[in-house]
Amino acid sequence: MGKEIERKFLVKGDAWRALAKGVGYRQGYLSTVKERTVRVRTVGDKGYLTIKGVTIGASRLEFEYEIPIADANPLLEMCEQPLVEKARYKIPQGAFTWEIDEFAGVNQGLIVAEIELPSEDQEFSRPEWIGAEVTGDPRYFNSNLIAHPFTKW
Repeated sequence: MGKEIERKFLVKGDAWRALAKGVGYRQGYLSTVKERTVRVRTVGDKGYLTIKGVTIGASRLEFEYEIPIADANPLLEMCEQPLVEKARYKIPQGAFTWEIDEFAGVNQGLIVAEIELPSEDQEFSRPEWIGAEVTGDPRYFNSNLIAHPFTKW
């Protein structure tokens, strides 16, 4: 069983751009009900299937499995639309890695940073480009950006 402990923040400024190169992600959801999300994702030539449970605080159960890209692409066509498209930048800092998602398409203009932690009360330093925390705000859940795209807020 996997447990994900993740905090999410808005990103301010562009200082982070010089620290990493982005990788394109396409993802869709087969299920976005509150009790579980089932996500299909492609990253380059790899595919993934991810099942996530209910978020409680900054934690939730998460199970992720690599699947053949030949399966991932048709599964994306079966997903709720629109797909979530973004570039992900990974920036190591100390013992942790910040993941910055710069969204495209109907979520253009949204940039968020996430950090995975070993516990909810884990201390960590925040780079200057980290803005307001949005961990508990469901508008920023990727699964909610399908029905409520950022460009329509």
